[in-house]
Amino acid sequence: MPAARFPPCHRALDSAAAWTYRFEPMSENEQSLLRNRVAKAGRIVIKIGTRVLVQKTGRPDARRIRGLVDQIARLKESGRDVIVVSSGAIASGMAALGLRTRPTNMPELQMCAAVGQTRLMGLYESAFAKRGCCVGQILLTHEDLKHRTRHLNARNTMMTLLRHGIVPVVNENDVIAIDEIKFGDNDLLGALVALLVQADALVLLTTVDGFRLPAANGKTKRAAYLAGIDDQILAHAVGKGSHLSIGGMASKLQSAGTVVENGIPVIIANGRTPGTIDRIFTGGDEGTLICKPDGAGGLLSQRERWIAHFHKSEGAVIVDDGARAAILERGRSLLPIGVRDVEGHFEPGALVSIRGLDGHVIARGLTDYSSDSIKLIKGRRSDEIAALLGSHDYSEVIHRDNMILIHK
Repeated sequence: MPAARFPPCHRALDSAAAWTYRFEPMSENEQSLLRNRVAKAGRIVIKIGTRVLVQKTGRPDARRIRGLVDQIARLKESGRDVIVVSSGAIASGMAALGLRTRPTNMPELQMCAAVGQTRLMGLYESAFAKRGCCVGQILLTHEDLKHRTRHLNARNTMMTLLRHGIVPVVNENDVIAIDEIKFGDNDLLGALVALLVQADALVLLTTVDGFRLPAANGKTKRAAYLAGIDDQILAHAVGKGSHLSIGGMASKLQSAGTVVENGIPVIIANGRTPGTIDRIFTGGDEGTLICKPDGAGGLLSQRERWIAHFHKSEGAVIVDDGARAAILERGRSLLPIGVRDVEGHFEPGALVSIRGLDGHVIARGLTDYSSDSIKLIKGRRSDEIAALLGSHDYSEVIHRDNMILIHK
């Protein structure tokens, strides 16, 4: 089935600008102004990592959960909307089943999630109820956010819960997720939820006080502020998860980079420290704040964000230099004559990467033709499509209306 036509969606995502690393000295007053801006956030996504929620044994730490819930309840009482993205289901299930190490095969991981998710939600429900708050559970797979209708349904459900004063508690649906549709870790899920609901701030709670940079004395120091993320900053990321979880600092920074580029500030902070959330939203110097100093970003529409961030690429088309220039410099669609090669197997409507001859991704888009059909028409004129395929549904392989540019 051919990809549907939508309103124009061909703004560029400047990756060079998006991943510019700037750890610039900033006065305390300047940092305070930025943190006070974050403190005024009206819609907040708080992602809570597994090791924040559970003890060393993997058993949920009810006391710490109550402490976090108390702080979230105070945010609600001040008129904020809060969405919780919670890890911990698999670890909770491991503890309940007496497993000391995280399973490596999918059926056992799904078993742990099925057992642990109910226990974890029971703790949330009890803790929020004591503060007069109602919670609603939302379980997602990547496929849910990739499919346009389900994507919108997920957003509408979250927004309806918020309008009725209910706290959405979101987790990956590990009970049915498989490798092809897993987010990989809940840092990415937290970032996608922040983009989905157009949050004003994203908080990533972990077990350290923020991102740490090497110090002159051979130790490390907390970076109070970052203006962006790139490979240089990622090279300093340490912490690769644990036997209970799969995330790490690199995962948090990568997820933060996408969110910050869309105009949403991110704070990475220690969720085990009492009062962390309170201090963040009263303007305190807590954790690592990542945001653009001028508040830039957020130029993409909801649908553009869907194409740019919520899809996993199912393949790629390789284009010649003429097509590359037409796409990047003149805002043109991708025609079959400009296609040199096809990678992967995909159907019409799939999200694919568009790569130049140098291997760099220059755009992403929803294809009008399958990979098999593109192989038959590549390098040919559009008026030859009917003879080659038996029909001429579209003149373009990817129309500019279904394309997001990515400058390298």
